[in-house]
Amino acid sequence: MRVFVPLGLSTLIASPALAVEVTLKVDVPQLDVAEYHRPYIAIWIERPDASVVGNLAVWYDVNNRKNEGEKWLKDMRQWWRRIGRELAMPVDGISGATRPPGSHDVGIDAGKAPLGDLPAGEYKLVVEAAREVGGREVVQIPFAWPPKEEATLEAKGKSELGNVVLQLKP
Repeated sequence: MRVFVPLGLSTLIASPALAVEVTLKVDVPQLDVAEYHRPYIAIWIERPDASVVGNLAVWYDVNNRKNEGEKWLKDMRQWWRRIGRELAMPVDGISGATRPPGSHDVGIDAGKAPLGDLPAGEYKLVVEAAREVGGREVVQIPFAWPPKEEATLEAKGKSELGNVVLQLKP
C-alpha cells in the first residue's frame, strides 16, 4: 500500500518542531587614528572546551587581485589556530569583504550548519578582530542551545570591536 503525502505537508513533517530565530549585530567602531584600516573579523561558535563547532563569518580583504588579503588572516590568532588555517579561502556563505565603521547584521540561519545540527548544550559565540596598524581583540558570548526563552546577550569590545549583540528567540 502506498501513502501519498502532498509536497507541502511533507515539508512540514520534515521541519524541526521549533523554529529558532537568531540575530547577530556587530559594531565596528570608528577610531580616531592617523592611518585607519578596516578590521578583519572572524565569528565562530565554540564548545566550552574551546573546540570549534563552526564558522559563521570571516570578513577580510577579498577584493585583492593576488589574494594577498589571505596572508593577513593569521593575525586573527585564536580563529587561525583553531580553524582558519584548515580552510581554503574564500568559503562560500561565510567569507566576505571587510566592513566599514558602523553596526552590521550577520545573517545566521538557525536551520543550517553549524546551528542546524547542534546538540543541546552550552556554547560560546566568539568574535575576533584584527586591524593593520592597529590592535587585536576577542569577545565571547556564552549561550545555551536551543534557547528555552527569548534572550538578548551582549559583549562589548574595548578598542577594535564595539557592541556585539546576540538575540535568540525560540
